[in-house]
Amino acid sequence: MCRSIKTLRPPATDEVTDEDIRAAALQYVRKVSGFRRPAAHNEAVFDRAVKAVTLATAELLADLEVRGSRTRT
Repeated sequence: MCRSIKTLRPPATDEVTDEDIRAAALQYVRKVSGFRRPAAHNEAVFDRAVKAVTLATAELLADLEVRGSRTRT
C-alpha cells in the first residue's frame, strides 16, 4: 500500500518536517479514499482525515523509541 510514503523515523530519515508528515498523511488518505482530489461535497471530510492522520503520525513519531538511535554522551 502507499509505496510513495517514505519511512519518517530515524535512522531512515534524520530530519522530519511538518510538511513531510502532512505529505505522508495526504498520500495515505488519497490511497484509502481512492480520490486524488475529492469532489466539493467530500472536501471537508477529506481534509479532516488528512489532519487527523497528520496529528496521529506526529504523535507516533514523537513517542517512538528507536533502539540504537540515541546519541551517547
